[in-house]
Amino acid sequence: MKVNFVDLKKLHKPIREEIDKAINEIVDNTAFVLGNPVSSFEENFASYCGTKFGVGVSSGTAALHVSLLSAGIGKGDEVITTPNTFFATVEAIMHTGAKPVFVDVQEDSFNMNPEKLEEKITDKTKAVIPVHLFGQTADIKPIQEITEKNSLTLIEDACQAHGAEYNGKKAGSLGDLACFSFYPAKNLGAFGEGGFISGSNEELIEKARILRAHGEKPKNTHAVVGYNYRLEALQAAVLNVKLKQLDNWNELRRKAAENYNEVLSGIEGLILPKEMPYAKHVYHLYVARVKDRTKVQDFLKQNEIFTGQHYPVPVHLQPACSELGYKQGDFPVAEKLMNEIFSLPIHPYLTKEEIEFVGEKLKEVLK
Repeated sequence: MKVNFVDLKKLHKPIREEIDKAINEIVDNTAFVLGNPVSSFEENFASYCGTKFGVGVSSGTAALHVSLLSAGIGKGDEVITTPNTFFATVEAIMHTGAKPVFVDVQEDSFNMNPEKLEEKITDKTKAVIPVHLFGQTADIKPIQEITEKNSLTLIEDACQAHGAEYNGKKAGSLGDLACFSFYPAKNLGAFGEGGFISGSNEELIEKARILRAHGEKPKNTHAVVGYNYRLEALQAAVLNVKLKQLDNWNELRRKAAENYNEVLSGIEGLILPKEMPYAKHVYHLYVARVKDRTKVQDFLKQNEIFTGQHYPVPVHLQPACSELGYKQGDFPVAEKLMNEIFSLPIHPYLTKEEIEFVGEKLKEVLK
């Protein structure tokens, strides 16, 4: 049996006809950048998140960059985030000229530890970016209380958390701004790159809208130096079709995770992901922990079970961040997790039989 890490063909097959129709309409209308499809998707996804406004952009990285700029972040400022995230979170901070400052994470959730946040705040701190990693929100309430007390902008990195919830509220509605990626393998993925900024602060959203399109407002008048971060109409059209399936797909992911928990429970040496009491996890990734990760992944690959590592090197130890002066041991929880975590196959159409096969092989290699 071959178990793919993701299976986009299975995902798209039931809605292929509707997607083809939406793409053909774009081709027939020859309006390929921004326009009605993008406006429609902005309204639909903002409503889904529970916010008043949304801005479609070209990638999740662009969403993070523009959100920071909209909040006035620049040279000399500090932005607090976590070291276990995809590099784009920190890359966006550095593109503004600001300095990333890291907070260690909770071992059970993999997300920012609110108890360690306040000690990192200085007079240069302007914003906090908690990352909703792997499909589960950070513990936002204590983070909100700290940012409000210190007059800091709260920007959610929700690039892996489409449809995730915190105490019944959707990711994307928990901060001043929130950023999403629509990379194809995400829970809501485009047919290429795409991103989104959600929020209910009209002033911040309007700044983001201007910055994503060369700083132009009105047409042919460039109020500021902006960027070419526009969302393509083709991607918006695809996303509008797929958005209608998102809740169902997330429930199927949750069912797959439930099956994994049942099948993998009790395997010695294997630590399963934990859904926190405040969260509705949407399992963008199903991330387990094991001591001898290389041995386990190699064995699974030999049996055509394809896994991943997200992410083996914490951001503070990346060569591009060497100038920040961090060293091994500065964030012991994040570093421990990054040495042990690996991602098992998960997607909405993963079968119980495939999960049982994964379980059988994990028991074999860990016996």
